[in-house]
Amino acid sequence: MNRLGVHALVWEAGWSHDQCARAIAKSAEVGYDFIEAPALDPGSIDPDFTRRELEKNGIGINFSLGLEFDTDISSGDPEKVRRGKAKLEQAIAVCRDCGGQYIGGILYSAFGKYTKPATPEGVAQAVDVLREVAEIAARSDITLVLEVVNRYETNVLNTAAQGVEMCKRIGASNVKVHLDVYHMNIEESDVASAIIDTGDYLGYFHTGDSHRGYLGSGTIDLTGAFRALVRSGYQGPITFESFSSRVVGQPLEGILGIWRNLWDDGHDLASHALMYTRAQLKAAQEAHRQSTERSRLP
Repeated sequence: MNRLGVHALVWEAGWSHDQCARAIAKSAEVGYDFIEAPALDPGSIDPDFTRRELEKNGIGINFSLGLEFDTDISSGDPEKVRRGKAKLEQAIAVCRDCGGQYIGGILYSAFGKYTKPATPEGVAQAVDVLREVAEIAARSDITLVLEVVNRYETNVLNTAAQGVEMCKRIGASNVKVHLDVYHMNIEESDVASAIIDTGDYLGYFHTGDSHRGYLGSGTIDLTGAFRALVRSGYQGPITFESFSSRVVGQPLEGILGIWRNLWDDGHDLASHALMYTRAQLKAAQEAHRQSTERSRLP
């Protein structure tokens, strides 16, 4: 059964003690299994405090982040690569100490718009670094999930097929593909086929909608996406991700272009998303069951 989570930016813009406590408590109150916390600055996270709050509320945690251009491991610049590797290792330590199991996001390049295509040498450098970092993560049973995002947020992984290829090049069992239906809606020719073709390499999934507001109120074929997840046999985590200018501050506001206030009540938003996700999964499971059982005349 898929564990269902919610991104912390539905609740809070940061991860101070007060923000951490509120975000975790609200996620648990709605009924989520875990919270996904942003680790853009792993050093700002207090693992001991975070773990106590998680234990008090009875939910888990996963992390996501993106590297900066100054820590871009695909840049070919030895100093940037060194800083990027150090940041990934720091994120692994925080995830471990908080009791997390997954670190997702743009772990292979900078999180932002490039003006030139990726180079073979840069991609190879990212592969080498992630192979080394994956060994460290494996010691703490942590899986690295490489998020496939749109062309305005990286020049390396824009399609599910590219994500699978990178995982194959890294060759570590704890490196998987992280798909996000918002990004797939921009880049994939066929979202459902991309999900199914990712197969066993799929390790993490983000739901959301075309405008990043209420789930089901945009233009993405979420029914098709959930049916593809069920058909593929995916049993991993599913996180609802939504951003509004009411919560998101810089630098994410600028990187993601979050200029509109799409919702005011995070509790209502998150409650609706959980209900919607459960209903879609159930409907997809029933559709799959009916399609695989032969109907016979009496």
